[in-house]
Amino acid sequence: MSEGLLLKGFEVELFTGRPDGTNVGVASEVARDLSDFVTEPDHRNLEYITPPISDYKALPEALLQPRRRLRQWLAPRGLTLLPGSTLSLGDSTSFERSDPTNPYHDLIETTYGTKVVTASIHINLGITDLDWLFAAVRLMRCEAALLLSLSASSPFLGGELTGHHSQRWHQFPLTPRQVPLFLDHSHYTQWVEQRLADGQMRNERHLWTSVRPNGPRRPYDLNRLELRICDLITDPAELLAITALLELRLLELRDAPQRLDPLQASDLSAEELAELADSNDAAAARYSLDATLQHWQDGRAVTGRAWIAEVLEQLSPRAEALGLSERLQPLGRLLESGNQAMRWTAAIEQGCSIGDLLRQGSCAMKDQEESVAPLSGALG
Repeated sequence: MSEGLLLKGFEVELFTGRPDGTNVGVASEVARDLSDFVTEPDHRNLEYITPPISDYKALPEALLQPRRRLRQWLAPRGLTLLPGSTLSLGDSTSFERSDPTNPYHDLIETTYGTKVVTASIHINLGITDLDWLFAAVRLMRCEAALLLSLSASSPFLGGELTGHHSQRWHQFPLTPRQVPLFLDHSHYTQWVEQRLADGQMRNERHLWTSVRPNGPRRPYDLNRLELRICDLITDPAELLAITALLELRLLELRDAPQRLDPLQASDLSAEELAELADSNDAAAARYSLDATLQHWQDGRAVTGRAWIAEVLEQLSPRAEALGLSERLQPLGRLLESGNQAMRWTAAIEQGCSIGDLLRQGSCAMKDQEESVAPLSGALG
């Protein structure tokens, strides 16, 4: 069922490497040979973008088809796709440029170094009503920690267990350092223009935060919400479950802004909400589902796991009405068994090596690609 659902698209960042988990950079060559892939500043990871689709049945193939093509390109070179969102093995300190002549990449390497050499999933949901869009950005800014808690998959860096379930989000340089809770489109536009003028942002894309409005001509023409906080989610069933949770939450917001827009429904000020959101994100990066968070409504303490269960219960009637209850089922397993980072950490404590876990994860990715049969005409 796609009636009444939003358009959904994904920006998928991936690491390439050897089957033993060692990262090997080939992004420039892949982008040359496969037109739907683009480079990142470091050539050990690359990105593809799925077309906007509303129907959940068509999304698995949209996600997996590029992975199959990339895997076919990698196989003769003895390379594969790697799970996780950080440089789990090998040298995590040296930047490996994909385009040494690109001046923007000069800036990235000099300013941030390998802190930005990560893999993630950006989830885009189409919203053209600007009042709803900015209310959605506010709500997701205040609840982004929940999505990070479900998706955390980066407990390793440079061959070590870091102590963070999302080392990626812990190390990623939020830019600018302080981002307000945007009151409306005008506030956002003026704020971006000021940050471009004072040099805190180098271009309109240089807003690296948990969630942001997006569109064909930012900050002026906007048509979607972009959730940026999630670690790489390699299992399409888990990714679509998280996406369905996000979409259902935004549909609830559309119909009840007085209950779900933090500007209308919180005891806290906009400044306090922005601080709370950033603090929650940091806590979720450390402990994910077990993190103690502050609820945006009144500042009360709640674990990530309990908050997500509360939201799922609230969304159950709408999920049933839209035929999405089954899509949400993997979230129950995540709450019970833990996210990828928690499962990997538990395996390390049982004596597994990081290399073994990366090999197993890489094989699981291949199995996922082979288990989903292409839908004829699904992407037309």
